[in-house]
Amino acid sequence: MQIEPGIIKLLKNQKFVGFTCLLIITLVGIGVVFSIQLWDYNTEQEDIYYIWLEGKRILSGENPYARILSGDMRDNDKYATYFPLFYLLSALTQLLGFKEYSTWVYLWRHIFQVFNLGISHLIFYQFYKNKILILGLFASFFWYLNRWTIHVNQIAHIDFVSIFFLLLSLAIIDKYKYLSFLFFGLSLSLKQIAIFLLPLYLIWAWQESEKDKLERTVKSLLLILVIPLVTSLPFIIWNAEGFFKSIIFSATRSPAGHLGVPSIDELIGLVIPEFVGIKAKLPMLLIMSLVFIGAIKRQIGIYTSVLLTMVVFVDFNSVLFRQYLCWVVPFIPLAICDRIFTNKQKYFK
Repeated sequence: MQIEPGIIKLLKNQKFVGFTCLLIITLVGIGVVFSIQLWDYNTEQEDIYYIWLEGKRILSGENPYARILSGDMRDNDKYATYFPLFYLLSALTQLLGFKEYSTWVYLWRHIFQVFNLGISHLIFYQFYKNKILILGLFASFFWYLNRWTIHVNQIAHIDFVSIFFLLLSLAIIDKYKYLSFLFFGLSLSLKQIAIFLLPLYLIWAWQESEKDKLERTVKSLLLILVIPLVTSLPFIIWNAEGFFKSIIFSATRSPAGHLGVPSIDELIGLVIPEFVGIKAKLPMLLIMSLVFIGAIKRQIGIYTSVLLTMVVFVDFNSVLFRQYLCWVVPFIPLAICDRIFTNKQKYFK
């Protein structure tokens, strides 16, 4: 039986095949999420509940960052440790009528799914534009169906939104650099896990500038910081000490008891009790600096640089939570194909 020429023509049309792949990714993603009933999981002991609570506190006139002043900067009492943008979004959605936690989290679960799908689409797009669709399908499903993404789905944490804007920033950095820097800043404003990528962004800004390198790099830094600063300014004015202590708490908190997997600084601290807090981050920062040197020397591509930086964070940071693994997953297939991307479309010529 001879296949119609029109069908063959369609199958050779990259846009049609790409759209079909996106449709498959979307349908599989939605089907999996709703069929395995992840949303039955009780999240009232998870971080998302306390994000709802911080929004409620803002609406009642309480500063979410003030509670840390009664602590010791070592032991956690569910302090507000993120930049305030998501706390403000929490308050806004409550103000719009989603006041009860059950209705509030139901709304945000749907919003998170939109960004979850958006992440899979952004990953696919990087392969699509380089005409390697099979690997694009693999990478999208690798993201959407792996255990760490499913876990974040289950606990309804906010990581998907921040990861989406990080990936969007990286996807457009070769063509729309300033917009890319703004999106990176937006990602940090929602959840600042990717803060360790800041040196990479500044390295890339320096490298792509043919003249006035320092001026352009400073301008890039300001673009990255503008959204976090603008959203944080009211809380800094309100209680500067509480705000800054809350933000740096993640760097000073006790490393003990995180999934039963000790970090190198926790083990050193058993021998040298003074090796705690920010100074205990030295092993991680030293290893990470080697990645930055590789980026400066242009020995590694964009996605490889990001992957290595995030892997160092997960493997060396004092604190480890399961959702941190989600920040590594997208960049595994992207980094593997980094050389393909670089050969097909040069970044920062």
